[in-house]
This record gives sequence, structure tokens and C-alpha cells, in this order.
Amino acid sequence: MSRVLRLLYPVIAMPLAGTGVVGVLVAGVGDWRAIVLAAILGSLLAVPLTVLVARGIMGPRPSRKTDQNA
Repeated sequence: MSRVLRLLYPVIAMPLAGTGVVGVLVAGVGDWRAIVLAAILGSLLAVPLTVLVARGIMGPRPSRKTDQNA
């Protein structure tokens, strides 16, 4: 699953970070700190979203049986 995560993260993080930056600019906040903060927050928001999308692609995890040798 880590390979899928590594492939999906840039695809999901870039639009979220860009949306945050555009949102800040449309709101009229021209401060560079707000722009950077919006990009960072978008990138951080992409982490759990990437995990959810990867789980959806990979399907349910196989159940682990604790007593396989019993």
C-alpha cells in the first residue's frame, strides 16, 4: 500500500494546496505568510485523504487469524 500512497499523495496534495492558496488570494489576504500557511494546510489535509483513497483502491484488508497454527 505504501507504493500507492507515494503515487497518490502528489496527485491529491497539489490541488488541495493550490485550492488553499487560491482561497486566500480570493479572500484578499496578500500576506505571504497566509499563502504559505494555506499551502501547508492543504498538503497536511492531503495525508489522511490519501490514505482513504488508497484504501478504497486497494480494497478491504484481509482478516488476520490469530490462531492459524492451532
